[in-house]
Amino acid sequence: MSDSSIQVKLTILDKDYNVACHQPEEKEALHNSARMLDERMREIRAGGKIVGTERIAVMAALNLAYELLKEQTLEEGYNHDMNTRLKLMQERIEAALADEDQQMRL
Repeated sequence: MSDSSIQVKLTILDKDYNVACHQPEEKEALHNSARMLDERMREIRAGGKIVGTERIAVMAALNLAYELLKEQTLEEGYNHDMNTRLKLMQERIEAALADEDQQMRL
């Protein structure tokens, strides 16, 4: 089996990283992810409270993970709410159809 991955050069906080990208169509998303991480790390570094690239990277990763989990939780809540509403609507429609069917039999 041949390794068809391509090497992508990413720059994060003025340091270059070569990362394997297995799908060519993922290359742009990888660059966008690196750009987002770089921006977040620069914001944290500019805040001046955290020193050291490793600590800045950990804080940036924690912040991004928190935001992702928060979004997922909101989406799950939205989906749950929609499912509940759809079930209620389905029950009402079935009840209305049953009533109509009952009236037609009379």
